[in-house]
Amino acid sequence: MRYAVVIERADPNFSAYVPDLPGCIATGSTLAETEMEIREAIAFHLEGLRSDGLAIPDPQATVIAVEVA
Repeated sequence: MRYAVVIERADPNFSAYVPDLPGCIATGSTLAETEMEIREAIAFHLEGLRSDGLAIPDPQATVIAVEVA
């Protein structure tokens, strides 16, 4: 599955969350570290849902980049 991930700069670090997985968040001091941490957080989150017998939500969020002049 492919989930949309939002990574925001939160000086002095970065934070990330997954819109389709409420509560699935991560932080890191670099963009690369934050990406690694959110990947681990997604895996952990899905593992927890499975172990609790809950449904794994299908990805719903759509990602687009909008350029504003």
